[in-house]
Order: sequence, then structure tokens, then C-alpha cells
Amino acid sequence: MLSVTVYTTGPSCSRCTVTKSALTKKGVPFVEVDIRTNPAARQYVTEDLGYSEAPVCVVEDGTGEDHWSGFRPDHIARIATRTE
Repeated sequence: MLSVTVYTTGPSCSRCTVTKSALTKKGVPFVEVDIRTNPAARQYVTEDLGYSEAPVCVVEDGTGEDHWSGFRPDHIARIATRTE
């Protein structure tokens, strides 16, 4: 089972908005977590994963974890094939 979490900095983040829209258009379900209001999520994204730019997408499929930062249509297309 594929699980996608999109860590965002809210509606004013254009890359976050475009990423969520692209995931929706590709039929990839996701959960959004706003790191402005969730200190544990912010710590995970910045300290554990090492990112300083939103959005951060984390994909878990039971065999491992895949993640990236920023608007990456190539990665979105890649994971969309895993939800079909």
C-alpha cells in the first residue's frame, strides 16, 4: 500500500499548491501536513530528512521510504504508476 505525505508551508506556497494539484490530477491520494503548525513534522523534515524547502513529499510503500523536496513532476509521474 502506497502512502504519500506532503509537508507544506500553507496555501501561500505556490510549489506546495502545484504539487498537491499534480498529485490529485494523477490520482495519487496524499495527506497534507502543515509544518508551520506542527513542530514535530517541521523537525522531521528539517533535521531527519535535511530539507529546507517546501513542499517535501514522503512516499512509503512498505518496502522503504522515498522522498524529495520541491515541485517534481517527474517524481509525481513515477509514483503515480505505483498507484494504478
